[in-house]
Formats: sequence, structure tokens, C-alpha cells
Amino acid sequence: MKIISFGDVHMATRNLDRMGEVMRDCDLVIVSGDLTNFGGVEDARKVIADVRRACPAVLALPGNLDQREVIPFLEADGIALHGKGRVLDGVGIFGCGGSNISPFATPTEFTEDEIYATLRAGYDFVRDVRPLLMICHPPPFDTRCDRIRSGKPVGSTAARQFIEEVKPDVCISGHIHESAGVDTIGPTRILNAGPFKGGGYIVVRTIDDGRLDARLEFL
Repeated sequence: MKIISFGDVHMATRNLDRMGEVMRDCDLVIVSGDLTNFGGVEDARKVIADVRRACPAVLALPGNLDQREVIPFLEADGIALHGKGRVLDGVGIFGCGGSNISPFATPTEFTEDEIYATLRAGYDFVRDVRPLLMICHPPPFDTRCDRIRSGKPVGSTAARQFIEEVKPDVCISGHIHESAGVDTIGPTRILNAGPFKGGGYIVVRTIDDGRLDARLEFL
């Protein structure tokens, strides 16, 4: 299976037109949050429609800059990963959207306890499955994927705790635009593609003996 993931779209879907070869054999696209720029259902619907034209199979999370009404919209559309889990081609996929609490009071923020509970709820759908792919819009705390321009880590302590406990094979995050990169926590590979308008995306493939290979690429 080949999965393409990107996030922090903020309505800017133009790079999909440049991804023809990337999408050619894609089985699933995962949008890892911030579909819109403070938008609600109608804006989210437009982004999902654009993504579906590139690949019909889509799963998605809300980000902190999506209005909270986007959460039930994704659920009603059957593509939600916030507090949900799916098994596709033997891979367990689960997630948490929004972000940890920020100084900016953006529309969809959660306490660390809420983030942990949401990850646990999604994981419970797939707990007996390996490999595991965790999609979490707020990156785990204190990695190469959660640092603002000053170098200060601002990620989620709950996401980090959950990774340390459950050890998913891969965690795809976003949220911190200036922190596109790759890191590890124990055996878990952490990836942040940065904002989609910057051309970053993640390719996840199933490889021999049921493992996941995840790589950060740029257009």
C-alpha cells in the first residue's frame, strides 16, 4: 500500500496539480489537519473535493485553524480520523486533530488530557493491529518537528507520552510550519511535512515483513 500525507493546507491546494506522478499509484491520501484557514464546513468540503480529484480514497483530521464544526463534517463524510481508527490493507491508522493549547486561542485546541484521551479512543479501534500509523496534528513535544523559529519546542506532551507508551511505527504530524523534518522517539519515526504550499508531503509504504517505510519528500 502507498499512502500520501500532507497537511496545513489552509485552502491552498494548487500543488495537487504538480503531484500527478506522485499520485499515480496512490492508494490513500491522509490530510493531517488545517484544511482551512479559520474556515468551517464549506471550506473543508472544497479542500476534500480537490483532494478526491487526485485520489478518491481520503482520510482527514481537523487542525487547530479549522472550526470545530469540521469534526462532525468529516465524521458524516466517513473520512474522520479524530478519535477514530481504521484498518486498511493490514495497517492500523488512528489519530487526533486540533492542537494543544496555544497563546492564540485558535478554534480547535485541546488540553493535553483531551489529546491523550482522543489518541486512546482512536487507538482502541486498532490496538490489535501492527503496523500502526498515528496521525496527530500537534507534533510530539521536544523533537525536530515541533520547534518554532526561536528553537523553543511547543508540541504536545500528551502525544509524546502516547508514542512512548504505544510505540506506533510512524507518527505524522504538522501544525508547526517552520519545523518540517524527521525525528524519532524510540522506534517511532516522526515526520512533519510543513505547510502544503511549501511542497512538502510524506510517502508511507508497506514493505517486507509488515513494516512501514515513511519518507519526507518535496515537490
